Amino acid sequence: MTETTLDDREWRLVRDNARDGATQMALEEIAARTALEDGIRTVRTFSWEPSTLSLGYRQDPETVDWDYCERNGIGVTRRQTGGGGIYHDRDADISYTIVAPAAEVPGDLMDCYALFCEPILEAFSRMGVDADFAGEEQDSIYQPSCYLRDINPAHDVVVDGGKISGNAQYRQRDVVIQHGSLSFDLEPTDHLGVFVGHGLEPTTFTDRVTSIREHTEIDREEAVETVGDALGDWCDADESTWREGELEAAQDLAARKYGADAWIRDREVLEAEP
Repeated sequence: MTETTLDDREWRLVRDNARDGATQMALEEIAARTALEDGIRTVRTFSWEPSTLSLGYRQDPETVDWDYCERNGIGVTRRQTGGGGIYHDRDADISYTIVAPAAEVPGDLMDCYALFCEPILEAFSRMGVDADFAGEEQDSIYQPSCYLRDINPAHDVVVDGGKISGNAQYRQRDVVIQHGSLSFDLEPTDHLGVFVGHGLEPTTFTDRVTSIREHTEIDREEAVETVGDALGDWCDADESTWREGELEAAQDLAARKYGADAWIRDREVLEAEP
């Protein structure tokens, strides 16, 4: 892979607050705009409040148990990346985002995954978790669930064969956005319950998926801090927050797109911001 220099660019680390899923997805688009227009690249950690099911870009909304989500106060949004749905528990999930201009990172998808997953693997190492990319593919168990789909050595991270992190990329306006989910703990009942008619036992999920808590005694707060530190060190980022206007723009985009039924249920691309 061609060597890519990151630390001579302007990067910021945002240790973000817990927010609803629509706003979290919108913030990625706003960060992409900032990277493209103002030359500020972003790495961030975040969590979901309320707990949220994020659908893959092409996922059929008929796979969702909408009543279960409503009864249990689980939000639903749709990602720009593909794959199956991911239940992001408020306490059991740790999420991150990396945003950078496409011209500054490898054009080959696998090389870009390898580069952008470096800080995630480093974070696991710092936590004492012996994680690495999957050594071989594993067949899908249940297609609607991202964590139970086939395991891909290019971007799925495992410990002793159990998936502990999923990562995905998309490109928008010449910007690469990678986001991912790390399992701090497991909530198999909700991971499965958000899907209609799954017919699976919780042990089916726990046999395929593992968590940070199963491999170390670190608490969640320290785990989140470790992920943020690894991201910041990777690109020599400055500690930062969202700039004036970014959060407001994200909330507007969330209302128009990521929180709208037209996008969540029908994947309709709404009109651009005036």
